[in-house]
Amino acid sequence: ENALRASGYSTSLEDARKYLHDWCDTMKPEYLMASTPHDFSLPPSEGGGTLSGVTKKGVNESSLQSPFAFADLTGNDCNDCEATDNLPSIINETSDFLTEVLMPVCEERDLPLALKIGAHRSVNPALLSAGDGLVAFADTNSLARLCGRFPKVRFLATFLSRNNQQEACVLASKFRNLHIYGCWWFCNNPSIIKEITQMRVEMLGTAFTAQHSDARVVDQLIYKWSHSRAVIAKVLLTEYEKAIASGWRPTRKEIRRDVGRLFGGSFSEFMTK
Repeated sequence: ENALRASGYSTSLEDARKYLHDWCDTMKPEYLMASTPHDFSLPPSEGGGTLSGVTKKGVNESSLQSPFAFADLTGNDCNDCEATDNLPSIINETSDFLTEVLMPVCEERDLPLALKIGAHRSVNPALLSAGDGLVAFADTNSLARLCGRFPKVRFLATFLSRNNQQEACVLASKFRNLHIYGCWWFCNNPSIIKEITQMRVEMLGTAFTAQHSDARVVDQLIYKWSHSRAVIAKVLLTEYEKAIASGWRPTRKEIRRDVGRLFGGSFSEFMTK
């Protein structure tokens, strides 16, 4: 509500949608993205595309009472502000903000919603932004319910914990509007990249994106792609060796096709669905 008022909009659901539409006109995004709070959950509902028991509030009012909730828009000084999971999520998952604002905008604009799931902010507040951790098991059921309730909206998802990776692959095989991507943050270790990529290839073929940049600074991008390419190449080599042992010898064209799909081609195909 503060963001809407600061930008000259009313706090109605209609103006909330207009606010997002206007920003889409300005930024021309390829997708919308959110890193969910550690306790994010989407309660079950009996209706297909609606949430049960909601009230017309749209925004979690308690979170708006927290300092710096919309600091950039309201002009507050946020130099000493560090994200913490002790604060409630600005989006209340039991409100109609999801069903009557965010999802309609995604559908009308044909914009996918990218979710980064499983971060636990400020596990050690003394380390400031370096003190973030992860959730051992994030709630993948929330993602499944989103995909099921909003079949016309495409979802991109990556999970921070290795414990969620297999279930994420299963969900991607069940929902055509879900695309799994990348090895994010604490999964960006060569041993874990190898494990996750091999499992994804075995379960999804090439219908996923093996790695994404996710770099705050250029230096991160350089090392990330260097070791990711090497690890993913070894995974593919193992899979092609299995294919050759079974009697099928892949051609150079087929190998290039597979690599292209893992590094952007599959994502491009998903975006046209």
